Amino acid sequence: MTTAAGPGAPLPTLLVIPTGIGCELGGYAGDGLPAARLLAAASGCLITHPNVMNGASLYWSDPRIHYVEGSALNRFARGELALEPVRRQRIGLLLDAGIETELRQRHLQVADACRATLGLEIGPVVTTAAPLEVSLSHGASGASWGSLGRPDQLLEAGERLRAAGATAIAVVARFPEDPHGEALAAYRQGSGVDGLAGAEAVISHLLSAHLGLPCAHAPALTPLPLDPDLDPRAAGEELGYTFLACVLVGLSRAPNLVELAPLGHSAHGHSGLVHPASGRHLALGAAIFHQQLGAVVAPAGALGGEAVLACAERGVPLIAVHNPCVLDVGAAALGLEVLEASSYGEAAGLLLALREGIWPGSLGRPLR
Repeated sequence: MTTAAGPGAPLPTLLVIPTGIGCELGGYAGDGLPAARLLAAASGCLITHPNVMNGASLYWSDPRIHYVEGSALNRFARGELALEPVRRQRIGLLLDAGIETELRQRHLQVADACRATLGLEIGPVVTTAAPLEVSLSHGASGASWGSLGRPDQLLEAGERLRAAGATAIAVVARFPEDPHGEALAAYRQGSGVDGLAGAEAVISHLLSAHLGLPCAHAPALTPLPLDPDLDPRAAGEELGYTFLACVLVGLSRAPNLVELAPLGHSAHGHSGLVHPASGRHLALGAAIFHQQLGAVVAPAGALGGEAVLACAERGVPLIAVHNPCVLDVGAAALGLEVLEASSYGEAAGLLLALREGIWPGSLGRPLR
């Protein structure tokens, strides 16, 4: 999808809300979706990651929003990947051998429901040869983290799915749980960090980087006891037995990840690309390239991520939104020049200004 330059044309925009750091908006069960929808409308082309779009049983599909796993999003921002929009992905389902029989069946029923009701192409289904052994932890900053005891089993199962023809992979791993723990109680009340998000990122990053395919993760957990005082931002995770539906919908049209491998110059002086899995040629006009990025939107206290810094190095306009979290890595600490926004609504206005070729500084008073 080549985006023409000029006022009114789509302005490809990167939206980053880092996972597992307790962002006030976007740190819960898909509560970043309204902001993503608004920014997609303002920009005409939004690239963001599963953490923003996944609302457990809730989801939203928008052809202007491109669902890109976090490590692939970083590589795209660094110029190592192009994104190729597609009509449909064939989603392989990777299940952890540590999932109990009844819980496994619940996830298989979600896959069947998405096939029958939403028309998604799902299959094959592969189970790891041994449990993945997920563990959870927190870093010194308060951000959530985690690890896998058997990463080899994850990669081997992913390779089997790719060999069987899957073009995207949904992973469901059995997560440890503490239904009466203080951290979970705080999260359900809207004052804590998502304790699962860091480990989820480890799983999807590892698999996507290894396979070169779109990947996303849903944790397998038993349903929680009813909490009548639940924070609305956490409610999406308590509507059903699994978190898988949003992952399957997001992956169903996730763009292909295309390695930037020049094939030489044609008679017209343009470089071609080759898709690493199929070997077919990719037309330049069919992909989104990092050079087309017109803006990056990120929380004002979480500007130290790879994608944000890679874009800042190239002078891509950076919109820093007031969105409190456990981190405090701001523009002053990093020496970055940013456009400040007090909300994602204000950020949408700045995107519209950039899209129309209006200098954002002309909208405030006094003029600097």
